[in-house]
Amino acid sequence: MILCLETATPVCSVALNDGCCTIAVRETEGQNAHSEKITNFIREVMEVAKIDYRQLDAVAVSKGPGSYTGLRIGVSTAKGICYAADLPLMAIDTLEAMAYGMKAKLGSQIAENDLLIPMIDARRMEVYAAIFDANLNKINDTAALVIDENSFEDLRQDHHLWLFGDGAPKLSKLFENQPNISIIDGFKPSAAFMRPLAEKALKAQEFVDVAYFEPFYLKDFIAGKPHVKGL
Repeated sequence: MILCLETATPVCSVALNDGCCTIAVRETEGQNAHSEKITNFIREVMEVAKIDYRQLDAVAVSKGPGSYTGLRIGVSTAKGICYAADLPLMAIDTLEAMAYGMKAKLGSQIAENDLLIPMIDARRMEVYAAIFDANLNKINDTAALVIDENSFEDLRQDHHLWLFGDGAPKLSKLFENQPNISIIDGFKPSAAFMRPLAEKALKAQEFVDVAYFEPFYLKDFIAGKPHVKGL
């Protein structure tokens, strides 16, 4: 039994996964969703399974990249459970879990030569992205990319590209005349997508240090200038 937490984007998602399926999932989206909902969601999925925290095998948390605040909440919550119940902690690549989720959704629509490109919005025309082949092998490092009409030009000559995640819809007009690029609207990360990666990490005992693990922010956090008079 693995408790999975996904908080890297505006989606707050909690799932209880075992070796064959997702037993329970709770998720929502919106401002302050992580801070307001995550503990209730965890309690609810545990109640569905009728198990105690000490009956879990591990806790898995989406490690990023993504929202600074969301990642901090997810990781601190996961650490708290691990400390309290003496459980190991696993950190799952957010974009890789998204790729697993999209492949499951698309199924036979994905050809052997296709590429999956999960994207997380990083404002303006910038996204956090990685590229995976049809077998879910990562073929480049996760990066912060500024997207323009020439982006992926070397790839789209020989591959069909599937762009998805909350960073993809804003690129629709940019690539509307590119037949080798499909932009999937409405795809959202889910803790349920973490299941195969969490199982693999548990089997290999790929645990992170509960005391010292930090999320993968990709870019340094920059505090915004307050807009309150007098500050």
